[in-house]
Amino acid sequence: QVPLVELGGGSVQAGGSLRLSCVVSEYNYSRYWMGGFRQAPGKCRERVAQINFGSSTKDYADSVKGRFTISRDNANDTMYLQMNSLKPEDTAMYYCAADDNLVKLLQADANYWGQGTQVTVSS
Repeated sequence: QVPLVELGGGSVQAGGSLRLSCVVSEYNYSRYWMGGFRQAPGKCRERVAQINFGSSTKDYADSVKGRFTISRDNANDTMYLQMNSLKPEDTAMYYCAADDNLVKLLQADANYWGQGTQVTVSS
């Protein structure tokens, strides 16, 4: 069973918005650090943002700062990635991940991953 399930990808024009949801299917993972990642064709997987369990610590890649917002609703075991002012260069497969080890998460080496959802931004 996949422990994380991403929802909400799609196609949008530049300047538009999308919200990705990442549902945690097994309770224990919901106490972990969670992060959003993306991978464009021919490129390495890139960290987009991460958030701790209490939502007191968040960080973003420079490429998305001021445009993306990560949040989580622990009561519903869901992480959100609100993506505004989307650009064509944001086009990628987006993944969520969870781990209790922040270093592993930041290195895209988390133990738990979702299946990914495609985001396509047209100019």
